Amino acid sequence: MKKVVLLRGVTPVGKNKIPKMSYLAEILTEVGLTSIQTYIQSGNVVCETDILDEELSRLIHQTIKEKIGAELAIIVKHQMELTQAVAENSFGEGYDPSRVHLVFTNDEINGEKLNKLLHQDFGDEELRLGSQCLYMYLPRDARKKKLNTNYLEKQLDITATMRKLSVISRLSEMAK
Repeated sequence: MKKVVLLRGVTPVGKNKIPKMSYLAEILTEVGLTSIQTYIQSGNVVCETDILDEELSRLIHQTIKEKIGAELAIIVKHQMELTQAVAENSFGEGYDPSRVHLVFTNDEINGEKLNKLLHQDFGDEELRLGSQCLYMYLPRDARKKKLNTNYLEKQLDITATMRKLSVISRLSEMAK
């Protein structure tokens, strides 16, 4: 089964740097994943495996930690989840699609905390809920710049990763 793996916290330099996506593909092949494709340097992997999602997350986390030294959270999703997330994007005309971000987690989100956050005023920035992810609209000229992954993780007590709408759309296509 094809799965999409989103690495949380990949940085271009420093302790969470992935040297090359080709090396990441190589070490993931060594632990039994097949048909590996990577997309851009920020840690997006499509692979073929029958390993359960939680186990796959642990395996990839451990492999990266041992072989590269990076301490990264791993979010595993399926093609249909990404397709649904793209289709449910409620930021339509009047919104710059390049400023729409999708936030994914493997964690259960506390409904009360989420509801409070969804009703909070973020100025020009917007937060919305979908069935597969949270959506953020982050205009370039927003004054506050409060909404980001770290803020959501802290408020909701989750581990999450954020990708642009265009990246999720591409990953969904790659996973078909």
